[in-house]
Amino acid sequence: MPYLYRAAGPQKHPVPKDARITHSSGQSFEQLRQECVQKGVLFEDADFPANSSSLFYSERPQIPFVWKRPGEIVKNPEFILGGATRTDICQGELGDCWLLAAIASLTLNDNALARVVPQDQSFGRGYAGIFHFQFWQHSEWLDVVIDDRLPTFRDRLIFLHSADHSEFWSALLEKAYAKLNGSYEALKGGSTIEAMEDFTGGVAETFATKEAPENFYEILEKALKRGSLVGCSIDIRNAAESEARTPFGLIKGHAYSVTGIDQVNFRGQKMELIRVRNPWGQAEWNGSWSDSSSEWCSVGPAEQKRLCHTALDDGEFWMAFRDFKAHFDKVEICNLTPDALEEDALHKWEVTVHQGSWVRGSTAGGCRNFLDTFWTNPQIKLSLTEKDEGQDDCTFLVALMQKDRRKLKRFGADMLTIGYAIYQSPGKDEHLNKDFFRYNASQARSKTFINLREVSDRFKLPPGEYILIPSTFEPHQEADFCLRIFSEKKAITQDMDGDVDIDLPEPPKPTPTGQETEEELQFRALFEQVAGHGGDSRGTGICFKCCAAKEKGPPVQEAKPDFL
Repeated sequence: MPYLYRAAGPQKHPVPKDARITHSSGQSFEQLRQECVQKGVLFEDADFPANSSSLFYSERPQIPFVWKRPGEIVKNPEFILGGATRTDICQGELGDCWLLAAIASLTLNDNALARVVPQDQSFGRGYAGIFHFQFWQHSEWLDVVIDDRLPTFRDRLIFLHSADHSEFWSALLEKAYAKLNGSYEALKGGSTIEAMEDFTGGVAETFATKEAPENFYEILEKALKRGSLVGCSIDIRNAAESEARTPFGLIKGHAYSVTGIDQVNFRGQKMELIRVRNPWGQAEWNGSWSDSSSEWCSVGPAEQKRLCHTALDDGEFWMAFRDFKAHFDKVEICNLTPDALEEDALHKWEVTVHQGSWVRGSTAGGCRNFLDTFWTNPQIKLSLTEKDEGQDDCTFLVALMQKDRRKLKRFGADMLTIGYAIYQSPGKDEHLNKDFFRYNASQARSKTFINLREVSDRFKLPPGEYILIPSTFEPHQEADFCLRIFSEKKAITQDMDGDVDIDLPEPPKPTPTGQETEEELQFRALFEQVAGHGGDSRGTGICFKCCAAKEKGPPVQEAKPDFL
């Protein structure tokens, strides 16, 4: 059933008291800590042990790792020293810069930071070698408990560390996120927006600035008013361009934060400006409207003060919005849901969530290219009842996320190619059949089918009732999914439930053991070697058939237009 997020009462630093306990013992962080304190022992997490299984699943360490607690690395360890800042985030020997960029953005939002990194822990009184962090996953908050044993080499942390070697909150946060995803290796490669979502429960939107809609300025203005996290970057064509400096002082392949947007009176006209921050804390834009540019001479002191304009080399700078669109290639917005903000915050999204599955033979129908099975996909009725203020249409975002694919990487699972389509509802409260989709075209759909964790797009449609169909590109592919619908005004959704079964070819019956060919006998021996003598692969956690004959589709696939 769909449900609405409900925010708690106003707090300076909201803490998700309803975060689900995830430790296998069933005990909370506080219960585990108190138990260790009473016994006079330091916590050791059996769920994420200090051995190679927590590090890698497809390779061996290149150097000898030694797991050590912070007190064994430095004399006086600190959890957070002088506040959590961007300088607490230094990359180690792991390709997870996407995660680190998100953590750096997290330090700019005190409320979001306090939710992910609970403030009730330290190396002082009550220390028992146990820490906890909280992450959003598929519409709920999880409390992830870890011990503080960290991989080191020659008494230095191997992975994420703080510039101050006595501070450990960021290294422990990375370990908790690695546990959430199964191992440190599982964190290799990713998108900053993925971690931003896991830190906030937000939803991603990505814009190519050269193809952005006409109201792009208004979109960014609304996002910042809501407290959304906004990042931007300049594309690179090859590895050699990474972190190369442009003649205008900008860094290619580098993650920036958007921190403000406003207008000023400039020579009798309104000038649209945007404020950008380099997380390095230096290296700034040197073109028009940069810190010391001549344009500021035409802006009065009161206006400069309102815009917090300074000429410091602090990494933050203003630039004309038109220059921003010309020099930056990509903008990522993590729109925060109501549960990630304090109760009295203005400008919230309304959001509903649907949990579902694509099941072979039942609900895994593939995209509209496969008409015979497309109708079997899950169908969600969406009622748009209120127009945007001063508009004729209703604005909403649809975000389709496939669950746990990073965690399943160790078993050979790849991201599936996913997307969705939106149809005008015929007004029936029942699952639509194949004939409806044969004779009706979609009103809107995701831009592409792509093998990312989440596909999200913004739409404007007239008030009315619609049917939303989430699907994989190919039929018969199985996965769990989370579908979220964000709307500026309240929207009503309903699952169009119904048992749907389709005829699939029966698998060939196995050859009796005594009549097996030599090739079949060899295959049986190999299967039993993997699965165990019982011939049951469930104990291994591996789908033998998938590992033996796995097909990998292209990263982006287009569904054929469903014209009449």
